Amino acid sequence: MKRFKHMVIGGIQSKVFNLILVTVLLMSAAFLIISQYQENILINLAGETSARQQAAIEDTTNGIMDSVVEKTMSRTTELQAVLADQMFHSLGVRVQMLGDYAGKLFANADLVPSAPYQGPDPQRNGEVLTQLILAEGVDLSDPELERRVGIAANMSDLMVSLFGVSAETNSCFIALPDGVFLVTDDRTVSKFDASGAPVPYDPRTRPWYIQAVEAGGLIFTDVEVDAFTGDIGIVGAMPVYLDGELIAVVGSDLFLTSMRDAVQASDEDGTFLCVINQYGHVVFSPRSEGYFGVKSSGEATDLRLSDNTELAAVIEDAMQDVTDMKTVRLEDGEYYIIGAPMETVGWTLISVCSLEVAGQSGALLRDNYRAIEEETNAEYIDRTGKARASSRILLIGITLVVLGGALILGKRIVKPINSITRRISQLDVDDPVFRMEDAFRTGDEVEELARSFADISQKTVDYMEQVRTVTAENERVSTELGMATRIQTAMIPHIFPAFPDRPDFDIYASMDPAKEVGGDFYDYFLIDDDHLCMVAADVSGKGVPAALFMMASKIILQSCAMLGHSAADILMKTNDAICSNNEAGMFVTVWLGILELSTGKLTAANAGHEYPILKQPGEPYTPIKDVHGFVIGGMEGMKYREYEILLKPGARLFTYTDGLPEATNAKNEMFGIDRVVAALNETPEAAPEETLASVKRAVNDFVRDAEQFDDLTMLCLEYKGNKRQGGDKS
Repeated sequence: MKRFKHMVIGGIQSKVFNLILVTVLLMSAAFLIISQYQENILINLAGETSARQQAAIEDTTNGIMDSVVEKTMSRTTELQAVLADQMFHSLGVRVQMLGDYAGKLFANADLVPSAPYQGPDPQRNGEVLTQLILAEGVDLSDPELERRVGIAANMSDLMVSLFGVSAETNSCFIALPDGVFLVTDDRTVSKFDASGAPVPYDPRTRPWYIQAVEAGGLIFTDVEVDAFTGDIGIVGAMPVYLDGELIAVVGSDLFLTSMRDAVQASDEDGTFLCVINQYGHVVFSPRSEGYFGVKSSGEATDLRLSDNTELAAVIEDAMQDVTDMKTVRLEDGEYYIIGAPMETVGWTLISVCSLEVAGQSGALLRDNYRAIEEETNAEYIDRTGKARASSRILLIGITLVVLGGALILGKRIVKPINSITRRISQLDVDDPVFRMEDAFRTGDEVEELARSFADISQKTVDYMEQVRTVTAENERVSTELGMATRIQTAMIPHIFPAFPDRPDFDIYASMDPAKEVGGDFYDYFLIDDDHLCMVAADVSGKGVPAALFMMASKIILQSCAMLGHSAADILMKTNDAICSNNEAGMFVTVWLGILELSTGKLTAANAGHEYPILKQPGEPYTPIKDVHGFVIGGMEGMKYREYEILLKPGARLFTYTDGLPEATNAKNEMFGIDRVVAALNETPEAAPEETLASVKRAVNDFVRDAEQFDDLTMLCLEYKGNKRQGGDKS
C-alpha cells in the first residue's frame, strides 16, 4: 500500500472508491449502449418504413391498390404507435430516474443536507418551479417530517430538468406517505381556488399513488383528468422503498391533449385513427357513436368482447403485435383496419380506412403520407435529441454524486479502523487497557468492535486484579471465572446458523475449554460479500493469561484480515504486531484460510497448527499435510507460505486444535488423528453441526471418565457452491 495525502492507495478507502467508480462507469456505458441501440432500431425502422411506403405508393399507381393500402397503413400505424410508445417509454425512463435518485437520497440521508422548499406562488405563474402542497391535517412542525421534506426537496433540480424534456410533460413530482406533495410545473395559479385560497391535495388518495404502492413497481394509469388543470393525461409512477419500507412515490404525467386532438382531427375522407387502452376501451376517437365511439369508463365496453367477431379479433391481435390489414364491416360500411401495440402502457393504435377512400387517386395518397412521414420524423428527431441530452446530463450528475459519496464513505470506514489498530499495537504489560476514544465513536460496527474490546480489556484487567487480591475466596473466584468464560464466549462467534441468508455455504464451530477459560479460539467472518475468512488457533498455556493472549490475537488477526491482505500477509502482520509487545513470551499456532465463495478457491497458510482435513464430493475425509510456518509470537519478521485448494460444491473442510487428537483416556492413550478421520468418515455427508456432534461423541466414547487436559476446538465448513448466480444479486 502507498499513501497519497489522506488516501491509502490499495487500502479499503481506495478499494471502495474504485469499486463504485467501476460500477458507475459500467452502468453508464451499458445505459448509453442500450439507448444508442434502441435509437438505431427506431431510426432504421423509420427509414425502413419510409422506403416501404414509397414503394407501396408507386405500386398504387400501377393498380395494386389493396397492397398499397395495406403496406402504407401498416407501416404508418406501426411508426405512429412506436412514436407514441416512445413518448410513454420516455415517461417511464423519467420516472425511473426520479425513483433511483430518490432512493439514493434517502439511503444516504445522513450525508444529504436539507434543501429549501416553498409553497405555490401565484405571482410566479409561468415559471418552472417546485412547489410544496400538503394534505389536510399535515403539520410540518414535526422535525422528522420536516427533515424528510428537506431531503426530498433535493430532487427539485432534477425534476425541473426532466420537466423540460418534453412539451407534453405536465409535471414531475414526489409524494411522501405523510401526505406531503412536491410537484414541479409552470402553473402555480392552478393550485388556488376561485377565492385565492390554496387547494389542499392528498396524493395518497390519487389512483397513481394507490396503484404504484399495490404493484410495488412502475405503473401507468389509465387516462385521467388532472386534479389542478382539468386536462386529460396519463401518469407514470413508482414506489421507493428503503429496507422494505415505503418512503416515497415518485412520478411524472403527460398531457394527452395533443394525442386526443390529433386523433380527433384524423377523421378525414373516411380515414381516421383511434386509441384503445389495455381494457379494450376506446380512449380517443373522432367518433362519438358506433363501435369506435368514445364513452365514459362506466359505459365503455371491451371491444375484444364485441358481438362483431371480426372487429373483436382485430383488437385482440393488435394488443399483442402489428396486425395484417383486415376487412371489417362496421355500422356504416366496410373498412380496412390495422392495429399496432404501444407496449409500454399496453395500449394499441387502430388505423381505419374505408374501402371507398382506398380507391382514390394514388397521387393524393402519396402526398398525404409523405406529409405524415415528414412530420413524424421531425418530431422523432426533436424528442430523441432532447432525451439524449437530458440522459447524459443526468448520468454526469449521478456519477459525480456517487463518487463524492464513495470518497466520504471510504474515509469514514478507514480512519477509525486505523486508529483502533494503532492503539492496539501500543498495548503492553504496563498499559494493557484499550480505552474508548472519540475517533472510535462512528455509530456502526467499528464502534461496536472498539467498545467490545474496551469493555473486555477493562474487565479482564479488573478480573486479574481481583484474582491476585482475593485468591482465598473460592466462591468469588468461581464467579469471576464464570464471567471471564462468558466474556470469552462472547468474543467468538456463537450464534448459529451464522449466515442464514447465504445459500452458498454452511459453517459451524465449537470450543470446549479445559478450564473455565482457555487459549483456543476459532473465528469466521466475511471480509466482503465474496470472501469468507476462517481461523483456528491454539495459544500456549491455559487459563486467564492464555485467554487474554487469545483475545488480543483474535482481534489483531481480524483487523489485519479486514484490511484485505492475503492469508500469508495476515499471519506475517499479526506475528509482527504480537512480537512487538510480547513480553510474556507467549505464542499461538494458527491455521487461516480465505475462501472465495464465487469460485470455491481456498487460500490458506499455517503457523505451526494442526493439519486441516478435507473432503471433496465423492471422496473420504483426508488430512491436508500443508507446510507449517513458525508459530505466531515466536520470532519477529517471520514469513509464511500460503497454498490454494479448489473446493468443489459439496466439499467439507474440518479444522481443529491439538486438544482433539491428544484427548487421552484412562489408559493414557491418545485419540489420535486416525480416529479423528475415522469419526468424520462415519457421517461423511452430514451437515457441519451434525459432523461436530458426531466427532464429539466419538471423543467422549473414547476418553469416558478421564479428565480433559486441553482445550478442544473444532470448526467445519460445507461449501455448497455459488447458488446465488442468476438469483438475487442485490
